[in-house]
Amino acid sequence: MRKSNFALRLQPSLLDDARRTAEEEGVALNQLINVAVAEKVSAIRTEAFFRERARRANIPEAIEILSRMGRGNPPMKGDELPGPEKLDKSVSNRKKRSR
Repeated sequence: MRKSNFALRLQPSLLDDARRTAEEEGVALNQLINVAVAEKVSAIRTEAFFRERARRANIPEAIEILSRMGRGNPPMKGDELPGPEKLDKSVSNRKKRSR
C-alpha cells in the first residue's frame, strides 16, 4: 500500500480533542485521523449510492409489492409478538440501562 504525507491544519482545540481521543482509544493520532476520514468517505459514498438507487426507483411498483407482503399468510414460528408481561419487563430493563 502506497502512503503519502499531507499537512493537515487543525484548530488547536480540535487537535487537543483528537489527541485525547486517540490516547483513550489506545491508537496513534495518525490512525485515528485515517479512520475518521475513512468513515466520512464511506458515509458520503453510501449516501450517493442510496441517492442513485432512489433516483431509479419505481415507487408505485414498490408500494404495490409491499401491499402484497404477508397477505393471507399467518405469522411464521418466531414472529409472534411477546405477551404484555414480557414487553413490560423489556421496557423496565431499558430504563435501568439508560440510567
